[in-house]
Amino acid sequence: MFSSVKPFEGQEFSALRKQCQQNHTLFEDPVFRAEDQSLFLQGNRLGKVTWKRPKDLCEDPHLFVNGISAHDLNQGQLGNCWFVAACSSLASREALWQKVIPDWKDQEWDKNKPESYAGIFHFRFWRFGDWVGVVIDDRLPTANGKLIYCHSNDSNEFWSALVEKAYAKMCGCYEALDGGNTADALVDFTGGVSEPMDLLEGKFAQDEEARHQLFDRVLKVHNRGGLISCSIRATTQADMEARLDCGLVKGHAYAVTDVRKVRLGSGLLAFFKSEKLSMIRMRNPWGQRGWNGAWSDSSEEWKRVSKGERERLGVTVEDDGEFWMDFDDFCKHFTDLILCRLINTSYLSIHKTWEEEVMRGCWSRHDDPLRNRSGGCINHKTTFLQNPQYVFDVTKAEDEVLICLQQQDKRARAKGENMAIGFDIQRVELNRIYRMHSIQKSVGSSIYINSRSVFLRKDLKEGRYVIVPSTFDPGMPGDFLLRIFTDVPSDCKELTVDEPPQTCWTSCCGYPKLVTQVHVIRADGLKALDGDGSSDPYIIISCEGEKVRSPVHKDTQSPDFDVKAVFYRKKPKQPIRIQIYNKNLLSDSFMGQVTLNGDLSDLQQLHTLRLQDKGSRKNNDLPGLLSVSLTTSDVLTNI
Repeated sequence: MFSSVKPFEGQEFSALRKQCQQNHTLFEDPVFRAEDQSLFLQGNRLGKVTWKRPKDLCEDPHLFVNGISAHDLNQGQLGNCWFVAACSSLASREALWQKVIPDWKDQEWDKNKPESYAGIFHFRFWRFGDWVGVVIDDRLPTANGKLIYCHSNDSNEFWSALVEKAYAKMCGCYEALDGGNTADALVDFTGGVSEPMDLLEGKFAQDEEARHQLFDRVLKVHNRGGLISCSIRATTQADMEARLDCGLVKGHAYAVTDVRKVRLGSGLLAFFKSEKLSMIRMRNPWGQRGWNGAWSDSSEEWKRVSKGERERLGVTVEDDGEFWMDFDDFCKHFTDLILCRLINTSYLSIHKTWEEEVMRGCWSRHDDPLRNRSGGCINHKTTFLQNPQYVFDVTKAEDEVLICLQQQDKRARAKGENMAIGFDIQRVELNRIYRMHSIQKSVGSSIYINSRSVFLRKDLKEGRYVIVPSTFDPGMPGDFLLRIFTDVPSDCKELTVDEPPQTCWTSCCGYPKLVTQVHVIRADGLKALDGDGSSDPYIIISCEGEKVRSPVHKDTQSPDFDVKAVFYRKKPKQPIRIQIYNKNLLSDSFMGQVTLNGDLSDLQQLHTLRLQDKGSRKNNDLPGLLSVSLTTSDVLTNI
C-alpha cells in the first residue's frame, strides 16, 4: 500500500538512519532545526526553550509503554486540542496508527542494541492524495525539564510527542497547529473523508427519529473503523475553553472512543426484555474528568448495568478524562460532530465497497472566457461555468454519492489563509460530453468555507451530473483534489472541450450548424398497457442517428421524465423525434411519438404535444400528451 509514499522534503528515512549508524552519530534534522523558527510563526512567546532528547528526560525511553491508548495523550501549551483529539481517536484503531507509525517495533528503543539507535523517527500522513513520509530527529522542546507540548501520562513514553513534532514539521512549525481543524487531522491520519455535521441545524436534540438515524450512522462509522470527534461551539472569544456546569468545555475537541448499544439489567430474563441504551464514549484531551451528568464515571445509572456488561465496556471509575454519555444527552450538549469515514474500495471486504474517482485540477486565470478556469461561485452567473467541470453518471435508480473537494493547505508554513471553496452539482443531458455553457438544474451544493476541504453526501437519481468546483470569488488561482465515491462505477472525467472539434474529415462530413437542447418534462394520460392497469414508460430521443434513452418509470401513466439531451446538428432540417415505449419482459410496446423541428425560428420554448402513431399511421392521435422544452442556438458554446 505504501510503495508510493513520497518522502517529505526528499528525506529518506532508511538512508539517513543508516548514515547516522555508520557514523555513530545521532540525527540532527537540517530541515526542522532545534530552534525558535520551528516553534513559532513570528516570535518566541514562551521564553527559554531547551531542546532535549528523550534519553535526557528519562532513563528508559520508549515509543509505547504498555501499548498505545487514548490515555497516552495530554494537550500541552498549544491550542491544538483538535490535533490531540484526532490522535486519541487514532490510538483506538491499531490498523490505522500502524499506518501513521510504520514499523514501530524497529523504531523502538532497544536496550540490547544501543548502537542501533540513531535519534531518528519517521511517520506517515495522507496529504492531498498522497501518503507522505516525514522524518524527524528526537529533540523535543522543553521548559524546566518538562515537555512543552503533547505528552503522555507515562513520563518515559514518547510516541505522542514525536507524532506531534512530525505533524508540526509538515505544517511548518508547532504554532501552525494552534487552532486547527480536527476534520483535517482525521483525514491526514487515514486518507478517509470527513463529514462535519451541525447538530443544532439538524435539530437532533428535538427530533427523536432523526436522532435515532444519526446514532445508527455514527455506530456504523465507528464499527467500520472510522474516526469520530465532537465539540461544543464557542460563539465568542470569552466562551473559548469555558467550562459548563455539566463539566464539558466549550470550543474544545473531544475524541469519540466508543459507540455502543448498552443493555440494562442482568440475567437471562433481562437479556430478552431489557432496555437498550444508545451510548457514546468520549475523551477530554486535557486528561481530566469531562462530564458529571447521567452515566458519568461514578453515577447511580451504572448500577442498572450488569457487572458483565460493565466489564465488557471497560467501565472504570477513574479521573482519566474518558466518560460515557447517553446519546440523547450528547445531542443536547454537543453542537458539532465530525465523522471520518474510511472509504473501503476492496472487493474482498464484507462491508460496503465504494467506487472511488480521484481528479486533480486547478483554478487558473485567463483573459479568454473559454480558457479561464477561475469563475467563482454560482453567484457570479456570467463566469461560474468557466470553472473546471467534471461529469459522472449515476446508473442505479438512486445512489448515495460522497464528494470531497480539497485545496492545498495555505496555512502550512505561514503562506497565508485558505481560500473559500465549494462546489455545485448540476443534472445535465444524458449525452453531455462537452462543457456546459448554460446553468442547468442544480441538485445540490456544498457550503463555501475557507477550510482545507468541503464534503457533501447526497442521494442522486439515475442520470448524468456535472460537478463544478470553484472558489467563492472569481480570479483566485489554486490547485485542488476532487474525490467522488459511488456505489457503482461512475465513469467520472473532466469536460475539457467546449464544442465538437474540427477534424480532417470536417470538410467532407460537415460540421454542426446548430446546437439544440431537448428537455422532456413529463407525459400525461398515457394508455395503461400492463395487466395491473398502469404502464412502465420510457422515452427515446433521436436526432441525426443519435439516440438518447431515459430510465424506466414504474407503474405510472403520468411520468415526470425530467430528461435532457443535447444534439450538435449538421442537418438542421432533419427533425427531432421523441418516442415513448412501455417496458415489457419480452418486447417493449410503442406508446406514441412527437416530432419537432427545433429550428432557430421556433421562439416557443415550451411545447405540449399530442402523441402520434408511427409509420403509415403517423397522423393518427394516440392517448397522452408530452410536455417538451426546446432551446436552439447557432452558437455552439451557448448551451
